[in-house]
Amino acid sequence: MKFLKKPYTYTLIFGCLLTGGFGYSMLKTFVLSEAIAIVKATESSSYPTKSQAATATSAVQTDTSYLDEHIQATIETITTNNTTVYVADIQITSPEYLQTALAQNTFGTNVTAKTSEIAAANQAILAVNGDFYGANSTGYVIKNGVVYRDTIRDDAENGDLAIYADGSFRIIYENEISAKELVEEGVINLLAFGPSLVEDGEIVVNNNTEVGQAMSSNPRSAIGMIEEEDGSLHYLIVVSDGRTAESEGLTLYQLAQVLQSYGATTAYNLDGGGSATLYFNGQVINKPTTNGRTITERAVSDIVYIGY
Repeated sequence: MKFLKKPYTYTLIFGCLLTGGFGYSMLKTFVLSEAIAIVKATESSSYPTKSQAATATSAVQTDTSYLDEHIQATIETITTNNTTVYVADIQITSPEYLQTALAQNTFGTNVTAKTSEIAAANQAILAVNGDFYGANSTGYVIKNGVVYRDTIRDDAENGDLAIYADGSFRIIYENEISAKELVEEGVINLLAFGPSLVEDGEIVVNNNTEVGQAMSSNPRSAIGMIEEEDGSLHYLIVVSDGRTAESEGLTLYQLAQVLQSYGATTAYNLDGGGSATLYFNGQVINKPTTNGRTITERAVSDIVYIGY
């Protein structure tokens, strides 16, 4: 009891409680996982014309290509700006083959898995890391036609990439339209990272554009669409290495240049850095790294993939 009467005691107790509360808050934000919603089987079938029986009856695969009656994909490796860049050229017969998936089939806080693990679990032919929605507490989350979060993102000026049921792309801004309205318009998937790189065939970033306080040269991931005159569905996924002696990394402008050079009319920056991962035919194609020394995948919240 004498101890409790000492003047510094309450200060000490208050300090311990404050520190403990702060520590728990940090753990909850960055470490402790919390499942909020489990993806139901019906939630992966949001395309109005989706054929449940659609599968590849015959596929021809190599280390750099995949071909069946519905999906055609090739990987080209180029070197630009002292960086190794992987360009996936994808053509599909129906928008249902461009999909997203959540880590552990679960929407929640700090629910993550490696891109290759999520891809394998969904039998993806080709996959790239998504927008890592779990790293943020705000921002729309729409996956396969389901709204999981409808609060406007803090950096809404970066815009989102809306993917519609017909496979088309459009850049939208969360402070201009609600998540409910987007779904009513036909949005199936929404990617909320950014910024937009190419719009109407023109580069819309400059040499000074960057995501937050990130370094100018980084591993990068991006997705783009090539609008064909015949209305076919033609996409690009670009991933670059970076932060190593072999690959310096790209700026957002340099990334946009690659996409534009391959004909992208709309292109959008995905989560990059250590998250940047390209998966194809059962293998990780690029060299993901977070520290410039160890080649290893970072666990992420979600992926974009091509598959059945």
